[in-house]
Amino acid sequence: MNSSTVGKDTTGLSNGSWIVALLSPMKIGHFTILLNSHQPDALRDFYRDVVGLEKDEEVGGFKVGGAHLLIDGHSEVTGGNEQPARYLINLFVDDIAAEQARLEKQGVKFIRTQGREFWGGIISTFVDPDGNYAQLIEFKP
Repeated sequence: MNSSTVGKDTTGLSNGSWIVALLSPMKIGHFTILLNSHQPDALRDFYRDVVGLEKDEEVGGFKVGGAHLLIDGHSEVTGGNEQPARYLINLFVDDIAAEQARLEKQGVKFIRTQGREFWGGIISTFVDPDGNYAQLIEFKP
């Protein structure tokens, strides 16, 4: 932005169109989360072989409900996650006790075990090989 555009509408939208654009929801065709890692192969193996997410060959990631989790490398990612609480991977399950026991038998470390939330959910949080937090959530309203 330069001094000639300060205070001017540079969007190309008339005032009425601006209001409609602000009030209209974005049309989303699909939702994915791309999790970048310094060790993408090991992280993909963990989510496939240990957590048990279903691989989607067409997309190249994992089916997670109606969305996809993609795992890849990135030139700017090194080491483990230094702020693992910044985002949480939430996996809603039918039987949290059974899923947690299955993961613990495979050596998965849980940092929170079946904590009850005021809204009725039960949450167990585990740490993946990159240090990201993922949560098993059981919610039966």
